[in-house]
Amino acid sequence: MKPGFKLILITLPLAAIGVGILGFVISSSKPPERVEVSERAIAVRVITAQTRAVTPSITGFGIVAPERTFEAIAEVGGRIDYVNPGLRDGQILAVGEVLFRLSPADFNLAIAQAKANIRSAEAKLAELDVSEQNQRSALEIEREALAVKTSDLERAEALFTAGTMAQGTRDVTRAAHLAQRQKVQGIESTLALFPTQRAVQTEQIAVYQASLATADLNMTRSEIALPFAARVASHSIEVGQFLKPGQTAATLDGIARAEVDVQLSMESFRGFVRLGQSALPDLLLEPSKMTQALHSLGFEAELRLRLGDEVVTWPATVDRISDSINQQSGTVGIVVVVDNAYDNTGQDSRPPLTKGMFVEVVLSAAPMQGVVLPRSSLRDGMVFMADADNRLRGIPAAPQLEQGEIAVFSGGVAEGSRIVLVPPVPVIDGQLLDSHLDDAVMTRLLAKDAQQ
Repeated sequence: MKPGFKLILITLPLAAIGVGILGFVISSSKPPERVEVSERAIAVRVITAQTRAVTPSITGFGIVAPERTFEAIAEVGGRIDYVNPGLRDGQILAVGEVLFRLSPADFNLAIAQAKANIRSAEAKLAELDVSEQNQRSALEIEREALAVKTSDLERAEALFTAGTMAQGTRDVTRAAHLAQRQKVQGIESTLALFPTQRAVQTEQIAVYQASLATADLNMTRSEIALPFAARVASHSIEVGQFLKPGQTAATLDGIARAEVDVQLSMESFRGFVRLGQSALPDLLLEPSKMTQALHSLGFEAELRLRLGDEVVTWPATVDRISDSINQQSGTVGIVVVVDNAYDNTGQDSRPPLTKGMFVEVVLSAAPMQGVVLPRSSLRDGMVFMADADNRLRGIPAAPQLEQGEIAVFSGGVAEGSRIVLVPPVPVIDGQLLDSHLDDAVMTRLLAKDAQQ
C-alpha cells in the first residue's frame, strides 16, 4: 500500500479518535479545588512561671590537708633509747604518747656535773666566810700591836727630843711602827676584797645553777610526746640511732580537723559574695576584708567525695581566704575546715577524710526568692512568653542568679506567665504558637540543682 493511502486510511482516523477521547475527558472532569492559605502555628513547650526559693551555690575543688601538722624535731642530740612501737606510717597515735626517748646517760652526767659545780662554789663561798672571820680576828691583834708600836715611837721621839736617845735607835723604832702599819693595811685591803670575791662566787653559783637548769631541760627535751592526736605521715628513726640536734625524726598530721583550699575564679566568687547583699560595700579582693566578709555572710559549705555511684559528704565551715591569688590560674583560694575528720559516727561507710583526697566543695548562701525558669528560655537578654492569644511575646529580663540549668528573676517576669522553654528560630514577635504545657521540666531541673 502506498504511503499516502496509509496516512489517509490509518493514521488520520487514529489521531481523530485520540483527540475526541481527550476532549471528552476534559469536558467531563471537575475543575481543581482552591486551597485557602491560612497561618500555621509553631509547636512549643511552655511552663508556668512560679516564684520559688533557690539556694545559691558555687562549686570548687581542692585537696584535703590536715589543719595541724607536728614535726618531731630533736632539740638535743643523743642516741635513741626508745621508739614508740606505733610510730609507723599511717598509724594513729593518741595525745600524750611518747614518740621517742634519747639515752639519759649523757644528760644525767651533765646534771651531776652541774650539781657538783654548785656544791664546789658553795663550799668556796663558805670558805670565804671563814677566811673573812679569821682576817678580822688577825686585824684586831695587829691593831693592838700597832698601838704598842705607836707608844714606843712616841717615847722614842720624846727621848730623842730630850737628847737621851740616839737617832739610829729612834729610826729603828719608827721602822718597826711603819712595818706594823703595813701589816694592818694589808689585812684591811684583804677584808675589802671579800665582798667582791663573795659576789663573784655568788654569780658563779648562778651560772652553775643555770647549767643545772639547762641540763634538766635537756633531760626533758630528750623525750618527745605528741601534743595532739595525730596520724604518722613519715618517720626516720630506729632504736640505737644517733639523733642530731635539729634533725626531723617524724612528721604527724592532726586528725581532729582537716582543711581544703578550694580554688574559685575571682569573678564567680566575687559575684557569689555580693549576691543578694545590696548593703555590702564594693569589696576588693584583699584577704583581710574578704575574710571579714565571709564571716559576716554566714556561708555554709559541704565536702563531697564521689565513690562511683555513691557520694560521701562532710559538713564544713568556711574559715578564711588564702594568702594570695594563684598567678597561673587567676583563682582565689577559700579555706574550709571540717571537724572530726576521722570520726564516722553515723556514717559507717564513710572513709576518714585523709590528706591528699581530691574533693568537691559546695559553698551555699542563704535561700533567695524569685521566679525560677530554665536557662534555655533566656536568649539575648529576653524571655519569651505565650500571651492569651497564643502569640509569641518577648520580655526584657535580667536574671539575678544563673546557676546550673536554672535562672532566677527578681523582676520583669510576672508570676503565672506561660514561658516558652525553647524559643522558635527565627524569633518573630506575634507569631502564632501551638503551646504544650510541660511544668514537669522545672521539677526535674530543681531536683538536679539540689543534687549538684
